[in-house]
Amino acid sequence: MKHIVVIGGGPAGYPAALKAAQLGAQVTLVEKNRLGGVCLNCGCIPSKSFLDAAHRFQTVLSAAQLSTPESQEAAEKLVAGCDFQKIKQRQQAATQKLAQGISFLLKKANVTVINGEASFVEEHAISAAGQKITFDGAIIATGSEAFYPPPFDTLRGQIYDNTNFFQMSSLPKTLAIIGGGVIGCEMADCMSGLGVEVHVVEMQPRLLPLEDEAAARAVAQSFTKRNVAIHTGVRATAVRQTADGFEITLSDGSVLQVEKILAAIGRAVDLTALHLERIGVEWDRKGLRVHPQTLQLKNHIYAAGDVTGFWQLAHAATRQGEVAASNLCGVAAQYHNERVPRAIYTQPEVAAVGLSREQAQAQGIAVKAQKAFFLANGRAVAQGQTDGYVEWLTDAKTGKLLGATSVGAHASELIHVAAVALEAGFTANQLREVIFAHPTFAESWAEAVSK
Repeated sequence: MKHIVVIGGGPAGYPAALKAAQLGAQVTLVEKNRLGGVCLNCGCIPSKSFLDAAHRFQTVLSAAQLSTPESQEAAEKLVAGCDFQKIKQRQQAATQKLAQGISFLLKKANVTVINGEASFVEEHAISAAGQKITFDGAIIATGSEAFYPPPFDTLRGQIYDNTNFFQMSSLPKTLAIIGGGVIGCEMADCMSGLGVEVHVVEMQPRLLPLEDEAAARAVAQSFTKRNVAIHTGVRATAVRQTADGFEITLSDGSVLQVEKILAAIGRAVDLTALHLERIGVEWDRKGLRVHPQTLQLKNHIYAAGDVTGFWQLAHAATRQGEVAASNLCGVAAQYHNERVPRAIYTQPEVAAVGLSREQAQAQGIAVKAQKAFFLANGRAVAQGQTDGYVEWLTDAKTGKLLGATSVGAHASELIHVAAVALEAGFTANQLREVIFAHPTFAESWAEAVSK
């Protein structure tokens, strides 16, 4: 029986441990903090709980538009009276429940869990919690941490990042979010929905620079309608603490006075504690250089999750962990980074999968774009949710589906239609043969591909 050590118990590590155990291995999982990693404890799950709370209050205001003036006034009072402590309690209860579920699954699978920080002793041994552990194979799944570039690097511990943001004691009156990527936009959406005055600072020319430009524009327009201040194409040149919070000077000369700051500038990898030099492995803040399909790092050592430098998403990490474990156990498996769906849970939601225009064109593929707007979708019109669209990118010569984007209501769910089609290798003609229920948002996929 192989003995496999998994270093890290987040969304890459614990699925890897479960997969290896399922395939008959003896498994030891080492986690220095809490099972579930960033995603469960201070990322995906807490943020979605907070976002849901904010969106529920916004739904109340929206529903009030169908009511009497007196009811509208009552709805505004309800939103103004949101209890932040209850929002936190609900989030904490959800996190605790899911963490207990992970512990149960690992125990049921006979995975030995060690709480401690691991470091390599040699190629077939690590030390953790004061003991030496030998193994036949290892999976490095230690995740990433918030990145603090200048001038914010001197304020670590004094401003928020994902590790402490959901532990805030109360809602600030004003908040500057440094970074207009996925985390920055989701938290801007959340905080503005709970009545916080929000500023988003992004050094790139637009929000969500890695996503479709039209999708990013839709989010920016929504933010503007809700009085979120967007500062794009600028960077923070200086920051100092004041009696009331912080003063941030931007590169265009403007100055922001805010109570709190959230650093959402990206993620970085720090593998110093692992002492990888003892096994002849190099790394940088972007992570490790693994085989893009097998996740192999070196001989019997694999890596999964944020440390691989691929999509920093929990579901990507989970798939990587399972692939790494399968390959270590002698069951061939492959990971495909281009098939990972991405979802941004703002209002409107944004989701995408597959190749972008730029990626397809870089590969010399002539691209055909086919789009359907929710303005013409029966269910969207009936429900008053007509903002948004779905779009296919296909190979102009072969008709093969290459990528897709969804913007608007339920985008994070709708994208899985596209993900399945891409995994199956569908062409546009094949998708036209699929029967979609009417009226649904999903039928827009068929409408788009028929254009």
